[in-house]
Amino acid sequence: MIAGMTPEPADVLVAAHADHGSVLALTQQLVRIPSRGGIDHYLSMVEAVEDWLMDARLRPRRLVDDGGRVVGVVCDIAGGRPGPRYVLDACLDTAPFGDEAAWAHSPTSGVIEDGWLNGRGAADSKAAVAVFCHLGARLAQHVDQLRGTATLLFDADEHTGRFGGAREYFAGADAPDDVAGVYIGYPGLDELVVGGRGVWRVRLRVHGVAGHSGSSRYAPNAINKATELVGLLREAALPGPGAREFPLPPKVTVTEIRGGEGFSVMPDVCALSVDVRLTPDFDAPAAQALIRDAIGTLDERWPDTRPTTVEVVTDWPPYRLPPTSALVEALLDGAAGAGLRPEPRVAGPSNIGNYLAGLSIPATAGFGAVYEGLHGTDERIRVDTVPAVQASYHQAILTLLS
Repeated sequence: MIAGMTPEPADVLVAAHADHGSVLALTQQLVRIPSRGGIDHYLSMVEAVEDWLMDARLRPRRLVDDGGRVVGVVCDIAGGRPGPRYVLDACLDTAPFGDEAAWAHSPTSGVIEDGWLNGRGAADSKAAVAVFCHLGARLAQHVDQLRGTATLLFDADEHTGRFGGAREYFAGADAPDDVAGVYIGYPGLDELVVGGRGVWRVRLRVHGVAGHSGSSRYAPNAINKATELVGLLREAALPGPGAREFPLPPKVTVTEIRGGEGFSVMPDVCALSVDVRLTPDFDAPAAQALIRDAIGTLDERWPDTRPTTVEVVTDWPPYRLPPTSALVEALLDGAAGAGLRPEPRVAGPSNIGNYLAGLSIPATAGFGAVYEGLHGTDERIRVDTVPAVQASYHQAILTLLS
């Protein structure tokens, strides 16, 4: 079906339509296996993917972290000639179900109705797992024509925020040193995410002095002190949007406040979680300086308390791939051949591409099937949009490994 290193776009589209029923069946099978990040055990999901890949005569292997937990599945399709490695990445775990009674169908139904495949993970990102599995099987039929390696990477620890599979693969003891780029199979047909704001997250411990809430003696209340810090952060000056290449501004958000217990005790500590979104004009050192300035002002105003402490939880840089990136050009050309016209854009939320940017590995994200209800009620994908997505990635990988 695919003759030569540069098949016509019609060829890969024909292949995608031939695979369509099998792709949907695998997606349904995976949706029917609960794999909520941090809630469900991942072994059943991992075994289902392993079984499919082995039935396709591929050789998957498990990713296991330092604690012995299975955190993902990886599978190499090595070409007949040396060359770069490109990774097709999608997550196996999902967001929680939320209120199951609010769903039109069970979150694990996998039912197809009115052209939509329903269930938690259908969009994020079990359909991408199914598509990439089939791509691996297709590529394995023509390895003699490939220069380099296509690697399937399925992270079973993504929605926890740990990205355990990705971290183990890209930065573990056996991490490859030849990764030229990564395609992340998040959904969305109209846009190709080529960058994102970075994220710098900290936990702050604001200290007061313990005492009885009914005492006639003054005691600095840690919650009062913390709310003052919230105000300082809200009023902090931030730069505006940057150039067209990175059109989003930085952002500071207090996302959690914890302190106090009961009614009669004056709290002596209050913890804040602060999420800072980074841009090229406002990087992690700038975020750190902003937090330090706010803390310095706060602690000067509360001299009878211990200084506020800072724990950095996450530090991912902002990134944007250049328009001339081979990774971007190959996928845009592949999409055009399948009749699609996604627009490159920089995303507000961060994604695993930010983590990879910190490792100097280029990555795209946010190109996949049409979806609704991502992380919400009635998550689903439109099934007729799947073949064009598969054809787009197929053509892109063939271009990159030609």
